[in-house]
Amino acid sequence: MSPKKRTDAIRDSARQAAARLKPAAARAKPLARHTGAAARRQLLRTRAWAAPQVERSSQVLQEKVAPKVSEALSSAAKKLDPSHAKKRRWRKPAGLATLTAAGAAAAAFLRSKMKNGRPAAHAQPSDAMHATPPPNGQQKTTVKTEAE
Repeated sequence: MSPKKRTDAIRDSARQAAARLKPAAARAKPLARHTGAAARRQLLRTRAWAAPQVERSSQVLQEKVAPKVSEALSSAAKKLDPSHAKKRRWRKPAGLATLTAAGAAAAAFLRSKMKNGRPAAHAQPSDAMHATPPPNGQQKTTVKTEAE
């Protein structure tokens, strides 16, 4: 079958289908007009019923919900206000931590200055003048005991 014959066959079948549907469309046309008018009437009834419902809802919102929302917004504004800021609660723990760290550092410093649990021996200036370095070039240190 050539393309032209195929196209003609499709057109013929479409015309036959349209011819069969025309009587059904003619019967449905008045029904559609009547349905449209009924829908418009129902729309008006629905709007007439909804208007008082919406009015009552708006009154309830104004009397009951709006004050609560207003109170919540006012409370939030007070919390956000920078002039009435709460005291910082982190300052005291941070200060205590700093003080503890400083005490630990001081204790570590003092411990490093102690030798075997005793204060380190300090060289006296008169001893330093007369001291001769040992032959290997290292400093000679002496530890004084309590017996001395």
